[in-house]
Amino acid sequence: MVTVHYSAFNLRVILVLTLGSLTYGYAISVISNTLGQPGFLSYFSLTSNPSYTSRIEGAINGLFSAGGTFGALLVGFICDRYGRKVTMNTANIVCIVGGAIQTGSVNLAMLLVARFITGWGIGMMVVLIPIFQAEISPPSARGFLVGQHGAWIVLGYAIAGWVGVGTYYSSDMSFQWRFPLALQCVCPLALLCCSPWVPESPRWLLMRGRHAESWDIVSKLHVDTHDLASPESERYDFAQREFHQMVKQVEIDSQAWAAGGGIRQIFTRPSYRKRMWMGFFTQYAAQATGGMVVYNYIVKLYQGLGITGGTVLILGALYVTVATGANFLAAFVMDYVGRVRLLIIGLTGCMITLALECVMESQYASPHAHITNALGVLFIFLFIFFYAGGIDATSYVYCSELFPTHIRSQGMAFSMMGTFLSTVIFLEAGPTALEKIKWWYYVMFIGLTVIDVVVIWRWFPETKGLSLEEINGLFGDEVAVHFSDIQREAQSRGSEGTAANEKKEDNV
Repeated sequence: MVTVHYSAFNLRVILVLTLGSLTYGYAISVISNTLGQPGFLSYFSLTSNPSYTSRIEGAINGLFSAGGTFGALLVGFICDRYGRKVTMNTANIVCIVGGAIQTGSVNLAMLLVARFITGWGIGMMVVLIPIFQAEISPPSARGFLVGQHGAWIVLGYAIAGWVGVGTYYSSDMSFQWRFPLALQCVCPLALLCCSPWVPESPRWLLMRGRHAESWDIVSKLHVDTHDLASPESERYDFAQREFHQMVKQVEIDSQAWAAGGGIRQIFTRPSYRKRMWMGFFTQYAAQATGGMVVYNYIVKLYQGLGITGGTVLILGALYVTVATGANFLAAFVMDYVGRVRLLIIGLTGCMITLALECVMESQYASPHAHITNALGVLFIFLFIFFYAGGIDATSYVYCSELFPTHIRSQGMAFSMMGTFLSTVIFLEAGPTALEKIKWWYYVMFIGLTVIDVVVIWRWFPETKGLSLEEINGLFGDEVAVHFSDIQREAQSRGSEGTAANEKKEDNV
């Protein structure tokens, strides 16, 4: 078996793109801390009427998710028409504008509009980044490289959490909540500044017939500089063969796309339709664990256990710090364990720990029950370990792999609608449900997750180790050149070269 190496340039580009992941993670997370800041609650008069406060909190999160849905849908059009880089820079600008308006909000109407705009920008970002990363990653390391998206998203959560802890103790009540919101602009601004050094997706260039530009990028992404100077090197040879597969697959897909009637095939062609619902279901299943509800309303969860004050924010920051480590762990093991197996492990773990958390809240929660409260906190942390280690990064990788190049942006956008539509419903209902029925709200997520585990175990195929082009074969579509054939041929050539060298040494 030929060992596939990604180049240092490849890794640098992946890490630059994770600025977009940080943008999404920080923007979606910062509001959970903001809702716990006394300065924010006092400024917008959200301290006296709990029912009104719950409705406003639901609207803040609901409009953010609604904006995300709009942004995700927009990506499918811009990404294919203008390219991945243009889409990325458009998302950066929208995120900067949304963050700036949030920071300067003087009333609730302004804040709500800004939350929608920010959601629009991060909706574009969260769809685009894994597409971009998947299209510049070699098959054997794609789980690790694209898994960085989920890992850095949660690092954004952690940064937002610790910033929230720090500003909570500020005596300036305005700085306490405006400064964290202002930091939303930093990562998209940095990515915008770095964009001239980010190459366009080679697969998108092939769809546009720009073969020479595409090969130039592929050779740099998969072959280190010193190997480029040696066309006989194994990695150079591998890059050529991988590029050949990409070219042939784009040719076949383009012909089938034109013959089948274009965009309508997304829903009329059975193999494409199957991929669409799988992508949507994967992202929906991630949210059906209750992960975003737990995180966005974790203050209420801790209060239900009798924990209040600054301790809540510290525990929230530790929560996402554990999630960051678990996501990086998932990225490292994903190419060995497999995507589907990790998803099932994560979903099952979330289901069990959330059930135990409900038991703690329903039977033992009390300000004076220190041991049982500690167990409740433990179950919350175990929940995020399973979510981050099994579902978070894995779901983005899996969805970015499911679709052929010519519908990858639409497919990923449709998949992410599973996230945004689910969170619109779950987060909008969250404050009222947690106020009225408390822990019973989480029982719904436990039941949904049981169903999701069965569906994924029964019907979802494994994509580990396959090239993006070869994944077509899992759904009955034509594969122009099988990656395994390329590897066998290269291995055969390597064996012949070794035999020739041994014979030469014997002659000497």
